[in-house]
Amino acid sequence: MTLAASSPPNVGNADVQERRCLSQLRSAESDLEKFIYLSSLRLRQPHLYYRLLVKHFVELAPLQYTPTVGEACLRWSEIYRQPEGLYISYERDRGSLRKLLQNWPQEKVAITVVTDGSRILGLGDIGVNGMGIPIGKLALYVACGGVDPRHVLPITVDLGTNNEDLRANEMYMGSRNPKPPRHDEEAFLDELMEALTGRWPGIVVQFEDWKNPWYTLEKYGPKYAMFNDDIQGTGAVIMAGIITAVRLSGLSVRDHRAVFFGAGSAAVGVAKQIVQYFMAQGLSEDEARGLFWLVDRHGLVTKDRGDDLPDHKRYFARDDNGGQQFARLEETAKHVKPTILVGLSGVHNAFHEDLLHNMSSWSKRPIIFPLSNPTSASECTFEQAINATEGRALFAAGSPFAAIKYHGDEYHPAQGNNMYVFPGLGQGAILSQSKHVTQNMVYAAGAAIPDVMLKEEVKAGLLYPELDRKREVGRFVTMRVIRAAQKDEVDRATDLRRMSDDELLDWISKKMYDPFRVDD
Repeated sequence: MTLAASSPPNVGNADVQERRCLSQLRSAESDLEKFIYLSSLRLRQPHLYYRLLVKHFVELAPLQYTPTVGEACLRWSEIYRQPEGLYISYERDRGSLRKLLQNWPQEKVAITVVTDGSRILGLGDIGVNGMGIPIGKLALYVACGGVDPRHVLPITVDLGTNNEDLRANEMYMGSRNPKPPRHDEEAFLDELMEALTGRWPGIVVQFEDWKNPWYTLEKYGPKYAMFNDDIQGTGAVIMAGIITAVRLSGLSVRDHRAVFFGAGSAAVGVAKQIVQYFMAQGLSEDEARGLFWLVDRHGLVTKDRGDDLPDHKRYFARDDNGGQQFARLEETAKHVKPTILVGLSGVHNAFHEDLLHNMSSWSKRPIIFPLSNPTSASECTFEQAINATEGRALFAAGSPFAAIKYHGDEYHPAQGNNMYVFPGLGQGAILSQSKHVTQNMVYAAGAAIPDVMLKEEVKAGLLYPELDRKREVGRFVTMRVIRAAQKDEVDRATDLRRMSDDELLDWISKKMYDPFRVDD
């Protein structure tokens, strides 16, 4: 008896298997059950899984990433079935990371997504339960950017947790000790970066959902091919939406005023990226920076507010407030009269009806971006923005919203999801064999999005390309990132410099993993 005899004699070709899996998936009652089904399929039959994800991306992406991944992470220790990815323990593995990675079975790893679970989405410190994020991100690298799934590695670093509820949960799979002192944590990260790049020279490292993202970006960015998606990826994709929205708003860059509710690392990263775009349109750095007002839980960020501002907030701290302090978002908005309103606060319904209505009086086409994830943390809904602005809002959110009808017309929301940017950014760094991921490469990734949009998409008022074009978008972003790497002279694959843009796009297409060209 052979192994073949243990299988049914006719399971069908790939198309039949695809339809069977899709039928099974759709029979699941909840999105979490669908998440679990897809996760199991990815481990058992990865090529079939990616056929489904690529072909039915609009339906399946929300099940594998936001918003469903948020619930999956919260319940990770309950729904855990089998190993996927690498869990690195501070307590168990400190001092032996090089040996650990040398023994890891993957001979080639081109890219890794690394988290410590300390600030997953808007969920706070959830420790090793955050593994769903690296796994989900890398699935999108494959589906959108064409990265080979055999060459990706999700990593969760278990540094302990300060979450008392997790420590008390008998099912929690991580350390129940509190996080180590910061200097010990930093030494452990140094060891990790050296071990990763020693085992797989040239590996691209994406840091994800760390509590202190600026530290890792500033320390490791100049030394390794590393970037932080929370700061740089979010900044680039929101800049892309802002570019298109500004073009549709009827106002020049110079006439816009942006209020940000939220002044954390992601908000500052977004604002800085938009500053770079404004500068590319002819403004000086001071002129561009002067168009931004950031509001945190203490109110408008000013230099004379009286508190000790962290470094990342000082860049946008206002000094033109005449000693007046604005303690609330609404007060700041009435003072500034913004044309752009961005939310990265995690405060649900922070953009209330009066504020949204006022936005429509300050601009004919107000730009409203409630970006907090998951949907339950969004500063407003699409319907609220459209109703309050009488259908004039240029809207993008961090999570998906359904289309709505307003006065007989159908309106479709944009989703400013990092999946437009990071797959091409990472793939561009991989294929160019970049020594570093430079700020110009990040900017190029974001600026590529408006340039790849179709005339029909722009005419329809879309701020981002249709998601069913994700691989075309990923390929174009990859090309622009490679060009930026060449311009910054950080590329090792210098033979690509000789190619025209069309030749380079064709070469990228041939390098992209395609589940429809693979025999499972």
